[in-house]
Amino acid sequence: MTQSGPANKKANADTLVAVAMSGGVDSSVAALLIKQAGYKAVGITMKLWSPPAPAAGSKEACEIGPDSEKTCCTADSAMDAKRVCDQIGIPHFTLDMQEDFEERVIQPFYEAYLAGETPNPCVNCNSFVKWDALWKRAKAVGADFIATGHYAMTEDGDGRTYILRGGDAAKDQSYFLWGIPPETLGKTLFPLSHLTKPEVRKLAADAGLRTAQKRESMDICFIPDGDYREFIGARAKEKGAAIPEGRMRGPEGKDLGPHQGLPFYTIGQRKGLGDKAGAAGASAGEALYVKKLDRATNTLLLAKKEELYSAGFRADRANFFEPLAEGGERECAVQYRFRSPAKPAIVRNDGNGLVTVTFKEPGYCVSPGQSAVFYDGDRLLGGARIRETF
Repeated sequence: MTQSGPANKKANADTLVAVAMSGGVDSSVAALLIKQAGYKAVGITMKLWSPPAPAAGSKEACEIGPDSEKTCCTADSAMDAKRVCDQIGIPHFTLDMQEDFEERVIQPFYEAYLAGETPNPCVNCNSFVKWDALWKRAKAVGADFIATGHYAMTEDGDGRTYILRGGDAAKDQSYFLWGIPPETLGKTLFPLSHLTKPEVRKLAADAGLRTAQKRESMDICFIPDGDYREFIGARAKEKGAAIPEGRMRGPEGKDLGPHQGLPFYTIGQRKGLGDKAGAAGASAGEALYVKKLDRATNTLLLAKKEELYSAGFRADRANFFEPLAEGGERECAVQYRFRSPAKPAIVRNDGNGLVTVTFKEPGYCVSPGQSAVFYDGDRLLGGARIRETF
C-alpha cells in the first residue's frame, strides 16, 4: 500500500487539477499545494444556491460585508477564491450548479425531514455534486484530477484507492466521504491529508493568502443561521404543503399533548417537548427523550434514555471501497454520528445497496437518515444511509 498525495500522483505541468474552492482557508491552501507540487491547476468555485436578501435595516443586513462568513456560498466567498487564485497564479472559474444542488441536496434534505428522518446534506453534496456533477464538468474541460480541502487521506493498493482518516484527528472529515464513487476516488487529491488546522493557517499566512485568518463556516451552507426547523417550515409554506400537528405518547402509551409536526423533532431530543412531557419525566424520575417519529400515525414517541439503545439497524444506498460479496459479512467499526466514536459491529451485505449492521454492544440514539460509516482501523471501507433500527 502507498499513501497518495499531490506529490506522488505523477505531477507534471501537463497534468490538470481542478481544485474545488469555497473561498475558505482550507481550499485556498489546497490550491497552493497543488500548484507547488508542479501541477497545472485551476480553481473552481461552485455557485450552489443564492442566499435570500435580508430585509433592509435587519441584523442580517448589517452583518453582510467582507467579514461575513456564515456560509461558503456568498459573493464575497467566490471573490475570495478568485483573489487567492490570482495570488498564486492560477485561473479561476465559477460554475452555476444551483440546479444540481437543489435536486440532489436541498430537496432530499427537505423530504427526509418530512419522512421523519435526520439527513446529512454534506454527504449528498460530496457524493452527487462534488464527485459527480463537478467531476463531470471538470473532466469535460480536460482535468485529470480534482482536489478539495477535506482533511482525509487516500491510499493506493490492489488496484484500488482507499480513503483513510485525516492526519488531524480533530478535523478528520472521512465520515462525510463514504458516498464518493470508487471509480472517481482514484482521480481525487486531498492536499491537506497530513496537515493540522494550525499548519494550514500557517501555510496560508506564509504565502500571504487573504483567507489565512478567515473564520470557518460551521453551519449547513443553505441554512446559515442553523435553524433547520425554520427552513423546513418556510419551504413547506412556499410549496403550499401542510405540516400537521399530532400527539406525543410516552411510556405505556400515555398521551403527553400535541407536537408541532414530526419534521421539527429529532431522535434523542430532550428539550422543547412541552410541560406534559417534562412532568411525565419528573414523575417517572427520569427525563423523556424522542425515541421514534411514527409517520404512519403522525405520533411522536417518547421514552426513557435506556430505551433509545438499538441492537442494530438496516441501511440502504451502500457504497463499498473494499468489496464485500452479497451475503458476506465483515467485522468492523461503525460510526453513525459525526462526533461519536465508532462501535464494533458486523456488517452484512444484503445486496441491491442494502446492508444490515449488528452491534457487538447496543448503540445509543441511532437515527434514520444519518450516515453509517464503516472503518477498519483508519481505513474507510464504505458506508450507507440508515433506514430503520432494530
